[in-house]
Amino acid sequence: MGVRFLGSARQNSNRDTTQNLLDSADLADIGPEAIMIRSPAAPRAAFDPIPILLRGGRFAGLFAAVLLVALAGFARLAAAGPLDAVVGVRAVIPADARTAPVLGTARAGSGVVIDDAGLVLTIGYLILEAIEADILLPGARVVPAEVVAYDYETGFGLLRALVPLEIEPIALGGSAALSEDTEVLVAGFSGFGGPGAVAGAHVVSRRDFAGYWEYLLPEAIFTAPPHRAFGGAALLGSDGKLLGIGSLAVGDAAAPQQYSPGNMFVPIDALKPILDDMIALGRSRRPPRPWLGLYSEDLNGRVFVNRVASYGPAAKAGVTANSVIVAVKGAPVRDLADFYRKLWALGPAGVEVPLTLMTSEGIQETTIRSADRYDFLKIESSY
Repeated sequence: MGVRFLGSARQNSNRDTTQNLLDSADLADIGPEAIMIRSPAAPRAAFDPIPILLRGGRFAGLFAAVLLVALAGFARLAAAGPLDAVVGVRAVIPADARTAPVLGTARAGSGVVIDDAGLVLTIGYLILEAIEADILLPGARVVPAEVVAYDYETGFGLLRALVPLEIEPIALGGSAALSEDTEVLVAGFSGFGGPGAVAGAHVVSRRDFAGYWEYLLPEAIFTAPPHRAFGGAALLGSDGKLLGIGSLAVGDAAAPQQYSPGNMFVPIDALKPILDDMIALGRSRRPPRPWLGLYSEDLNGRVFVNRVASYGPAAKAGVTANSVIVAVKGAPVRDLADFYRKLWALGPAGVEVPLTLMTSEGIQETTIRSADRYDFLKIESSY
């Protein structure tokens, strides 16, 4: 059940300070999720792709092509009207929430209306652990909303308007057949993106994405050029149907380790099998995956632990930062994605996870009693 703070003093105070919190965030040494949240409120020049493209190089031709795509796309989509369903999302998170130190307590981005009852699909980090949420519409209209669901595996989030939106929803498309070089439209909420809220793009790659926060997304959609208001933005096909939801700004959209700025989108097909569960239960019905509380990355052919959640299972087992994960239950680990697959193959949350680690003291064997990530989040009052 969603938490509602309609017209409360706390709500008004938080709304007044939202912009200040976003503008003052120090992003120097925290993860990419913070940059996701920062983007809608950042100075426009910092996230404007046009200066990058006009410098020439490999993206110069793409920019010209994208402009033509955008003009054609605008004409087609204007008739269908799906852009009206792209709305703003704003959320307030308590200061003691687990995600507050990295993601902040005031978050904003875009979302997409996907049914006639005001259900809005967005990227989950915008509303994770929220105690209050609003849907923003053109004309400075603010509609209170309740958080409906968050799915850790895909990253999707759902919220529902508490009063009628009177907006025709966007139809869900099919992302499985979306291939490289496909022309698409990226649509963020106009209140955040301004004239650049809707822009043409190309799909530049489809590949698995492994995030340092124990996250693996199969067949993620990567696009270029980069869109500055990507958090929760809609990825639309030429027919106006929804193909994905914006998640990240990345530096290697075209290929790993290759400088190519762009965005990563969560494919819409990942939503379809879990949508009913999310609406009914607040999360997927699938057994939760084992979570360790490790923040890792691929580094020189090894899986390097950058940070350990102080409250997580790995910390309780004595695992420390700057360790290298060598093997899971004796099976060598090739990269971050391989680590996650071997970890999750052991069983659901709660399973014991034998790890071989390389530390400053040499090779160590340790066993971690895994946990359910949801148990460590302050979401009970929202869902």
